[in-house]
Amino acid sequence: MAAARTPQGATKVGGIRGSRRDGGSGRFVGSVRAVGRALHFPVTGTARGIRKATHAHGAGESGLGKLIELHAVNGAGDLMITIALASTVFFSVPTDEARGRVALYLAITMAPFTVLAPVIGPLLDRLPHGRRAAMAASMLARALLALIIAGAVTTGSLELYPAALGVLVASKAYGVVRSAVVPRLLPPGFSLVKANSRVTLGGLLATGVAAPVGAGLHAIGPRWPLYGAFLIYIWGMFLSFTLAPKVDSAKGEDVALLAADEAHLHGPHRKTAKRPGLRTVGTAVTHALGANAALRWLSGFLTFFLAFLLREHPLTGESAAVSLGLVAVSAGAGNALGTAVGAWLRSRAPEIIIVTVLAIVLGAAITAAIFFGAFLVACLTATTGFCLALAKLSLDALIQRDVPELVRTSAFARSETMLQMAWVLGGAIGIVMPLNGTAGLCLAAAVLALGWVTTSRALIGSARHGGAAKPRVA
Repeated sequence: MAAARTPQGATKVGGIRGSRRDGGSGRFVGSVRAVGRALHFPVTGTARGIRKATHAHGAGESGLGKLIELHAVNGAGDLMITIALASTVFFSVPTDEARGRVALYLAITMAPFTVLAPVIGPLLDRLPHGRRAAMAASMLARALLALIIAGAVTTGSLELYPAALGVLVASKAYGVVRSAVVPRLLPPGFSLVKANSRVTLGGLLATGVAAPVGAGLHAIGPRWPLYGAFLIYIWGMFLSFTLAPKVDSAKGEDVALLAADEAHLHGPHRKTAKRPGLRTVGTAVTHALGANAALRWLSGFLTFFLAFLLREHPLTGESAAVSLGLVAVSAGAGNALGTAVGAWLRSRAPEIIIVTVLAIVLGAAITAAIFFGAFLVACLTATTGFCLALAKLSLDALIQRDVPELVRTSAFARSETMLQMAWVLGGAIGIVMPLNGTAGLCLAAAVLALGWVTTSRALIGSARHGGAAKPRVA
């Protein structure tokens, strides 16, 4: 019996020990997996949350969600380039020399851009079947140019400037194509204002996330933000081709003319032109575009003027870098809030919104000019960002309401090109302006006053008559 029991006991004991070993091994593997899931969750959970937010309310089915993600990638890459250029052109030398270097940068990049900008819209109008390829090409061009700039930032060679011009042109080309793409990706029941606000807000949030990452990469070395930009743009290139195929469709589209009615057409096409344009639907759109141009001019002016002013005369008790950071954060927060409020307001009385926000910014500029100080400067930049976002969304609503669908896509692209030119002009004036806060803000107030006087009466009149009820075709 003992002999008979021994194998059973041995088997039993061995079985127990084996099961304990297997159980311990299983618990160890389970623990490793749990730790892996815990470490992996912040990435996957965040990605799922972003995808859920960008694809909500039908945006995933229509393809708008993919465009929001692409625009976020675009904003992050552009910010990396900006951080690298700012540290090279602006912060690395004394103020007087920095003004000269930035003026040279503008002369070599912005001046040619003012010539190229009017060409970008019409050129891209000829590529309606290749919009995804155009956006991907913009990403690839900026990726390669980021590597060229990475080699130039350490050597200080002049190739930095033409490469920066290429980045600028490619970025604006992307912006024009993106403005033309949004109307084709609207979910059912989605207004264009709401769609544009989502796209813009996605870019702003991505910029806010990329800012500390770019600063950390720059702490490693001046080239590293550019390497980060290269990877981001390559990602954006592949993401461009995931957009819905209808982006490349030109069905039902035509080219918008800024002057297409009998009162504005001249030359051999006076009697043969059949294409509607912005002026064929009344004055609301063109005057709203003028008001937005004044605000975009202010944005470019404040960007460069305050950059040098606060470097030479920082905010009370703060360093130049902190002063610039506070102003930049104020502008970004105002822009994000304006985008959110614009989505909530949707398309309610867009003419009145534009007139109101332009008057608010004018009052803020006058107040900051008279009682110049740190708090008022921050309030002015926040107000400018807020009102700029609201005015742009209201312009989008007017284009959607008054411009015939046949040319609406082209109208968005061309209006965005004009607004970019206004920003460039404001930035150029901000460079050459003497570093006197009161004088600079008085000039800004004068330009805003001119924009308000020349556009408010027509916009209010359009609001009273309910806009263009029956769009005419020339």
